[in-house]
Amino acid sequence: MIIDLRSDTVTKPTPKMLEAMFTAQVGDDVYKEDPTVNELEQRVATMFGAEEALFFPTGSMANQAAVKLHTQPGEQLICHEWAHVYNYEGGGVSFNSGVSCKLIGGERGLVDAKTVEAAINPPDFYHSPLTSLVCIENTTNKGGGACYNFETLKEIKEVCNNYGLRYHLDGARLWNALVERNEDPKPYGALFDTISLCFSKGLGTPLGTVLIGTNEAMKNAMRVRKVLGGGMRQVGYVAAAGLYALEHHLDRLKEDHVRAKEIAETLSTLDYIHKVEPTETNIVIFYLKESVSEKAFLKDLETKHVKISSMGQGKLRIVTHLDYTQEMHEQFLHILQNYHI
Repeated sequence: MIIDLRSDTVTKPTPKMLEAMFTAQVGDDVYKEDPTVNELEQRVATMFGAEEALFFPTGSMANQAAVKLHTQPGEQLICHEWAHVYNYEGGGVSFNSGVSCKLIGGERGLVDAKTVEAAINPPDFYHSPLTSLVCIENTTNKGGGACYNFETLKEIKEVCNNYGLRYHLDGARLWNALVERNEDPKPYGALFDTISLCFSKGLGTPLGTVLIGTNEAMKNAMRVRKVLGGGMRQVGYVAAAGLYALEHHLDRLKEDHVRAKEIAETLSTLDYIHKVEPTETNIVIFYLKESVSEKAFLKDLETKHVKISSMGQGKLRIVTHLDYTQEMHEQFLHILQNYHI
């Protein structure tokens, strides 16, 4: 039994999800004739009260499309220094959009309105890039699955309005935040110009992200998706997995959160652990004591058929997910509790 906790992207479709995929009605989505894709886009748009929705193969492509829609070459976006759009999308903001990033700090990957406002370049100072976009990530990946307080997001929106900036939400794990905080999606749809919503993480589909937004923000989304190579044909087979996931895998995210918190609580009691970050959703970030070799620790876990991630600078990550069962959970806790240096 391999216990793979590197990411919530390692899951495989359940038998019932596969059944939904194999029985899907499909058409050519480039012509907007795939009924299942159209249904998924409409379903997500309705959930968030959004005006437009478009299906993308990946979250990175959806984020890159959003940056392209909101900016012009030579401009600058503001994001946290740990943001996915900066760290984990291959430098796409510069390659695809000719945009630079103004990186700001904040505990656990979260930013606030005051810090965002301080990072805006004076619009009449032509020596610096024109600030045009603010990118927020909820939940935070490198920040350990932290959830934003919605009031904070509203305060940042006010700053964007005051300075004429666009506002994008990388919602790769927004589903986790909505479930954990018991929040209504509609206020999010009203607040942001665009939101990317990933289905291949906590919801367990093989691929797929839906980008939603206002009519104005999304008017060139089809064109940008085409330029990025994201036009697909009978992709309803995958969209069907997304529809199934919304019906059957959304509420069960609570199970992932409970197990992640139990892992965090266990780690915090162990003498070889230096620190465990606060754990809200399905991501656990922790650090070993200096006397413990990270390389040896990861290798020892692998010999016990356990995989977790190193994020550099001593930061280790565990992510619970759909395929992480209660049996695996109990076995993993036992391994941690009985690990000896």
